[in-house]
Amino acid sequence: MSRWRDFHSKAGSAADAAAPILGTLTAFLETRLLPGARLCVGLSGGVDSVVLLHALDGLRRSGLQVKLSAIHVDHGLSGNAGAWAGFCGDFCQRLQVPLDIARVEVPRVSGEGLEGAARRVRHAAFAASRADWLAVAHHRDDQAETVLFRLLRGAGVAGAAGMPAERPLTNGPRLIRPLLDVSRSLIVRYAETHSLAWIEDESNRDAHYRRNYLRGEIMPRIAVQFPGAARALARAARHFAEARELLDELATADRASLTGEGGHIALAPFNMLSPPRARNLLRSELLASGFRAPEARWLDEALRQLKTATAGSQTCIATADGEVHAYRGRLYVVGQRPALVDLVVPWNGELTLAWGDGRVAFVRGMGRGISSRLLAASPVVLRVRQGGERLRPDSRRPARTLRKLLQEAAVPPWERARLPLLCCGERLIWVAGLGVDAAFACASDEEGVEPVWEGSAGRGLSGFPLPGAPAVCNGQAEG
Repeated sequence: MSRWRDFHSKAGSAADAAAPILGTLTAFLETRLLPGARLCVGLSGGVDSVVLLHALDGLRRSGLQVKLSAIHVDHGLSGNAGAWAGFCGDFCQRLQVPLDIARVEVPRVSGEGLEGAARRVRHAAFAASRADWLAVAHHRDDQAETVLFRLLRGAGVAGAAGMPAERPLTNGPRLIRPLLDVSRSLIVRYAETHSLAWIEDESNRDAHYRRNYLRGEIMPRIAVQFPGAARALARAARHFAEARELLDELATADRASLTGEGGHIALAPFNMLSPPRARNLLRSELLASGFRAPEARWLDEALRQLKTATAGSQTCIATADGEVHAYRGRLYVVGQRPALVDLVVPWNGELTLAWGDGRVAFVRGMGRGISSRLLAASPVVLRVRQGGERLRPDSRRPARTLRKLLQEAAVPPWERARLPLLCCGERLIWVAGLGVDAAFACASDEEGVEPVWEGSAGRGLSGFPLPGAPAVCNGQAEG
């Protein structure tokens, strides 16, 4: 801890605007970063990110043991994008901070605004950076605007919690917001005191965007009557964040108490939860499975449909992100996945073959799996189910239809069309989840190959905001 205090006293000795910001950064980072950590700053070129990088560089020069770098994401949405990238390059060169310029395209997705799409691709670029920590320069005024914006859209506790100070990026560094308790006025004062230049994104003045309207028109008027409005809204965000943590803990406890065989939540006890707890658990499972937060009316309709599902029925509630299933008294959430129509993959002795969102591994050994001798007789391929196949996994019983075997094995219907089937010539010899056909089984004294399906099935209960009620696909016949 002393290493932080020592360099902070040196860097913050001047009585200027730097002291509050350097103190905030020191207090935030000292409990997180280890010596030698790779710290990357998301540098847009605006005053906030310019000040963040400049302050961190000052701390580094005063003794902060980090490998400091920056990343500028060029969205290509403005005619000035090239000039902004050039500004960031010049600024980082003066500081002797390595800069990565990531040029991205912002695809438009139905139901997603331009700001949301740009944020999504920007965070994907952040996640690809070679850093341990990715710092962005959101401040207290940004937090206040976020809370007010989300409340006006009818957000729940999670949305009203605003932006977290720290969160992981999928397959990337941890994203941190070390200036979240600092006002914008302090940031501008720092920049002016140090004679820093910065760029202004012309889109920030466009009141067509609702966030800009709140920032330029509404927040200044609120501040006239409520001078501490930004501070109060940021404080409210912290209260909401604490409440969200409690709800997350409740969802974890409920899931543990309702999880049965195979890690899936049992339908009957789930339906006995109070509506708020059931909504909380279902929302938690959707988010954990990569769905975007569902609207309250969607959750209510989903719970109503799940209430009518019986242990022997099959219910499918479709969303833009995937499906929620009730099957044989258990709940599943399955994310949207590309179909595997007519997929055929030749096997030529590889250790693994990619298959959909998983893979099939081929493990060699004595007396296990499929006879290597019989496999050599004809070309071997992995393919999807086509209908009418028969398999004889038990040598004491005759061959049976794959449809019947899958039903008895309780393989969920939505997974059956995705299962890999191994064929030698025209003969079906192995099915994931069912095993090897007895005619091709390896004897105890000969070499065999055992296929192992490493799939990615949905969670036990595990969306995009949906405009209406869930689509329903009840009463699907098992096939």
